[in-house]
Amino acid sequence: MKKFISVIGLLVALFDLSAQTKSKEINHQSQSWFSINSKTDVYKKWSVLADVHVRRNHFLADPSFFFVRGALAYNINHNLYVAIGYAHMWVAPATTGWKTWSNENRIYQQVQYSSSVGKISLLQRLRSEERWQQKIANDNYTGQKRFTDRIRYLLSATIPVFKNKQLPALVVADEIQFQFGKEVVYNTFDQNRYFIGIKENINHQLSFDMGYMKVYQQKYSGYQYDSNDTFRLFFYYNGSLCKK
Repeated sequence: MKKFISVIGLLVALFDLSAQTKSKEINHQSQSWFSINSKTDVYKKWSVLADVHVRRNHFLADPSFFFVRGALAYNINHNLYVAIGYAHMWVAPATTGWKTWSNENRIYQQVQYSSSVGKISLLQRLRSEERWQQKIANDNYTGQKRFTDRIRYLLSATIPVFKNKQLPALVVADEIQFQFGKEVVYNTFDQNRYFIGIKENINHQLSFDMGYMKVYQQKYSGYQYDSNDTFRLFFYYNGSLCKK
């Protein structure tokens, strides 16, 4: 009898839990994302990294965020470097009618490795971020910040399509991100970014890639998601201030 009551109690508890679980909500939107990314050699094996990003919602109509990032990098060899840096993000309000922007500060560390398999160029990047996100409630600053750690892994492949190197190459990339912290209860998985597009070299220092990115992000509630169809245009500069 006790076992029967225990089983019934367990079933009731499971039913109650499932009843409280909210159904999955997906917010579909279009975006555009522009950035300039640079790596400049400054002294022997040392380089400075810097990038600026602008992302817009509803393709170009509304702001999503502005973002700046900088770091000091040490080049272990031609294909491998490690870096540590700081970033700041200004995030536009997602709630209709709100006007208060949120600020986010980051300290980050990363290791990046370039290699090749046949004619295909591969880039792998592992990045760790410590993030302090400003909390907004009812369109006002609360004076509180949410702290999280986030781990990101990027794998990108550049595939030549034409024999002429002045013509575009195909780029396929994916970056997955996980986060951890006291307030990360329902969404350890943060987001995944898949990209397919073309890469074009303007000269030996400047290039760009352009194409389609799918950004799929889980919100802190656990049942709400953003599915963003994004046009991406990123520029890349590699320079040197070192005397040859």
